[in-house]
Amino acid sequence: MKLTFVWLGVLSVICLSAVYNHDVHAQVIQDHTLNTSVTPTHSINGSNIYTITNGTHVGNNLFHSFSEFSIPTNDSVLFNNPTGIQNIFSRVTGGNISKIDGSINANGSANLFLLNPSGIIFGNNASLNIGGSFVATTASSIKFVEGTEFSAVNPTAQPLLTMTVPLGLQMGNHPAPIQVQGTGHSLDATDSFSPVIRNPSSTQLQVQSGKTLALVGGNITLDGATLSAATGQIELGSLGGAGLVTLVPTTQGHQLQYEQGQSFADMQLAQKSLLDVSGFNAGAVQLRGRNIDFSGGSLIFSQNYGTLPSGEINVQASAAIAMIGTTPDAKIRSGIRAEALGTGASANISILTPRLTAKEGSAIGNLTFVTAKGGNIQIQAADLELSGFSPLNPTGATAITTTTFGKGSAGDIAVNGDNLIISEGASLSSVTFGSGSTGQVMIRNQNTTIRGENPFGLSSNIVMTTFADGNAKDLRLDTGNLQVLNGGVIGSSALFVGNGGNVQVNASEAIAISGRGSSNNSNISSSVVRYTPEIRQFFGLPDILAANAGNVSITTPKLTLTNGGTVSVTSQGTGNAGNLQIIADQIQLKNQALIQAQTESGNGGDISLQVKNSLFMRDRTNITTTASGTGNGGNISINAPIIFSLENSDIIANAVRGKGGNINITTQGMIGLEYSSQVSPNNDITASSEFGVNGTVQVNTVGVDPNSGLVALPTNFTESSQKITSGCADTNGSSFVATGRGGVPQNPNREVRSDRTWSDIRNLSAFSNNSPVQAKTPTQLQIPIQATSWHRNAQGKIELVAEQSFIQTQLYLTCTPA
Repeated sequence: MKLTFVWLGVLSVICLSAVYNHDVHAQVIQDHTLNTSVTPTHSINGSNIYTITNGTHVGNNLFHSFSEFSIPTNDSVLFNNPTGIQNIFSRVTGGNISKIDGSINANGSANLFLLNPSGIIFGNNASLNIGGSFVATTASSIKFVEGTEFSAVNPTAQPLLTMTVPLGLQMGNHPAPIQVQGTGHSLDATDSFSPVIRNPSSTQLQVQSGKTLALVGGNITLDGATLSAATGQIELGSLGGAGLVTLVPTTQGHQLQYEQGQSFADMQLAQKSLLDVSGFNAGAVQLRGRNIDFSGGSLIFSQNYGTLPSGEINVQASAAIAMIGTTPDAKIRSGIRAEALGTGASANISILTPRLTAKEGSAIGNLTFVTAKGGNIQIQAADLELSGFSPLNPTGATAITTTTFGKGSAGDIAVNGDNLIISEGASLSSVTFGSGSTGQVMIRNQNTTIRGENPFGLSSNIVMTTFADGNAKDLRLDTGNLQVLNGGVIGSSALFVGNGGNVQVNASEAIAISGRGSSNNSNISSSVVRYTPEIRQFFGLPDILAANAGNVSITTPKLTLTNGGTVSVTSQGTGNAGNLQIIADQIQLKNQALIQAQTESGNGGDISLQVKNSLFMRDRTNITTTASGTGNGGNISINAPIIFSLENSDIIANAVRGKGGNINITTQGMIGLEYSSQVSPNNDITASSEFGVNGTVQVNTVGVDPNSGLVALPTNFTESSQKITSGCADTNGSSFVATGRGGVPQNPNREVRSDRTWSDIRNLSAFSNNSPVQAKTPTQLQIPIQATSWHRNAQGKIELVAEQSFIQTQLYLTCTPA
């Protein structure tokens, strides 16, 4: 009995040992379709090394085929390829997922392609140690230029291997997913005004500098993953169906191109996932998918230390892109961030999607810190919504921004789409904290809504701001309907000596500005604003405010300002307020609404209102240009057919020590307004100066033209003598004799009723002439002769000269008496 138990124990140990050894050695197994050899060895620390040799060598390409390809934790695979190999193509044909939680190594600078149509999972401990680019894909095959194919779904067919470069990845009908796991990035930031600190991640997939790291499959999930390709290229493609993904050779390895009409799958970057192409001349990133989500502080990051411009960051989604939240410490925002720390520009960021949503403190930012120019941000999204802030960092509002902290100018922002909504303190802005200028902000869409603020008083906004001596550039918004509500802001601000930018708003249908926030009214403005002492101390700046405000121009059929809604140009410093121009069919101001040009000590800006139909003011609304210091009040020019003013609504151009502005109004009818030397509870028009010279008020009332509708009579009369027919040539001695009434009626109003005939009672023998009639040659008609030359006579005058005419005129005879 004891012997039996002993044998059973020995047999169990043998079986367990066999099972264990099979489990260890069965992770990387060749399928014998090619000449691939796998040799496992044990390292000192107990891990396993799988050495892969042989394979099929064709030109510079090396082909391997496996039935299983998985690497347990702490194990590694070495592709012991010969020197001179440029590409290693590895396929997995057994139908099982490749689970890689160890390291993949290859000799030399060869590019490595890992092809498994059943799926690929990279664990927390997965790593790469290869000299070339790395492409992991769940495509069904790799196609080559001359038409050959290296297939993982039809391994029994004798492959026609080639020495040519790969053409692309042929996806199947339902590509399997790819998943990358990790412990999250270790990026840090001291504050919002400093570059991000790049601490190395404890787990990451990394290729050598200047190479490509590509993942192409079905759904792609990055869960705390870090993918790094310093100065190289990262390509992620999530595909939902069959199609060819073309591999375009670049200096960084390969760039992926997709077929027209290709269907896509979902992509998720979560739990501090990172795509990092930072380095000396930073690299490029391209993401393509259906729904692409960034959350938990996950980030695309490009930090350029070099002299050449960074590569492009391009994100395209066929359905939607969502960016949500920050890291748990709120230092790193979910989204996209590009930085320039040298002389090379930061990366241009391009986003194309039907819908882009950013909320809870996420951000798309492009920043430059020294002399380099900041990259641009271009967004093409039918629906774009920015909202909210990080609950962990109340000042970290959701934002799309370009910023400069140095001499280089910030990048431009261009947004095109249908609907734009900015709420809960979110921001779309270009800002300068240095001597470089802001970028331009240009928005084109159908509907724009800017509303509200966050609980800490930060207004939702579209702005350009200069905090230093750099100037703000122009902001232009072309839209259909615009709403600025409950403290929302559109405008340009200057807080030191850099000048404010111009603001141009064109709305093809209507603009509504209404409501107030805790810190300001809803407004469209260009302003120069005084620092608070806290801000001056924070930036170490003196109490100087010499900037000039930019101009504001608004064009729309209907402009409505209610409940404190404001359009203004303002300067609280020594600089001038800008000019304000509004062109509209109709303007309505209600309930303390305001159109204003104001300055502290510089000159007040001018206001010009060109209104096609009517200007309506009621309930304590104002149109005002004022100068509260030594500056002159601005001028007000209003051209409107009808002007209504009710309930203490005024038009004011006043000053304190300077000259009051001039007011010029042209209208057909003005109801309610009266001239006053000073503001009163009535509806006033005033242009006064408290200690200086008053301005002038001129109202041109254009009434109805009394001559309108009348027919204008001719002023040039025809000479009556020209209407009398000439008689005979000889009229000497002619006379007219009237005897009796003859044919003249008794009354001009009555007809001739007499039947008496008229007869001539003169003796006509005296007028008889019996001399014979002689033929007469009439005077020849003088035909004008055309001048053919000219000369100057002795007196210096110009004379025209005509040559002798050779026109022959035919003579004829007449019997007319001479």
